[in-house]
Amino acid sequence: MNYRHAFHAGNHADVLKHVTLLALCDALTAKPTPLFALDTHAGRGLYALDSASAQRTGEAEGGIGRLMAEAPKHPAIARYLSAVRACRAEHGNASYPGSPWLLGHALREQDRIAACELMPEEATQLAANFAADPRVAAHTRDGYAAMKALLPPRIGTTRFARGLVLIDPPYEAQLEEFDTIIGALRDALVRWPQGTYAVWYPIKRRRSLLPFFRRATTLPAKGVLLAELMVHPDDSPLRMNGSGMLLVNPPWQLDQTLQSALPLLQRAIGEAGAASRTEWLKRPA
Repeated sequence: MNYRHAFHAGNHADVLKHVTLLALCDALTAKPTPLFALDTHAGRGLYALDSASAQRTGEAEGGIGRLMAEAPKHPAIARYLSAVRACRAEHGNASYPGSPWLLGHALREQDRIAACELMPEEATQLAANFAADPRVAAHTRDGYAAMKALLPPRIGTTRFARGLVLIDPPYEAQLEEFDTIIGALRDALVRWPQGTYAVWYPIKRRRSLLPFFRRATTLPAKGVLLAELMVHPDDSPLRMNGSGMLLVNPPWQLDQTLQSALPLLQRAIGEAGAASRTEWLKRPA
């Protein structure tokens, strides 16, 4: 694996992913019972946007940088920007929170988080970043294998009936990654059917996603929702024109939250020809 998220932290894909992640967490924490969250491809969990890696691409400028300047008026977007500011208050003005940090920020004392990272250097930094948080267990392991090992979640005598799995791979295997994801989701849903699953995916050549979407409709889930943000016109297979979130068993009314938030994100950080959509692939009965 050669992927380093430090080059891409805070870009438009992170904006979509993290707005959605926090909306999921807030919906799930509306009930008092404990939650378990599994982050299968966690990275290091905390990034510096003034680092050489981030400065080399400058991607954050068109993502979180532009969004903070625009600051559209929407509760889900305000929630995300507030979390970024909280991270910067704790770690410095150039910091940017990865998904493990946001999970730790949004979840409660009674909740538990497992963050997995296979790359040794990133995993070491992940463990160091969360060593002081007893809710977070950092694992140097394959995230898909962790889904098999950790679901249904149980820590000591506590069984977690509710929770979230975030699947955010680097897609180095390209189209083969979608086969792996569908297999992992199908297996996980059999063992933890009440869990919520969120899969991030890049959008380059849209027609290559259609088999993934068709297979997602066959999953043994109550509902499957798509949320997509295109920041470039959908006309080039040579770049990432946007990205999406495949949401399996999403919480009640999350579709409405995203349906109103995504067009505002599109206008704030997209160029001419940008687009967004929120669509049910499999609507709850």
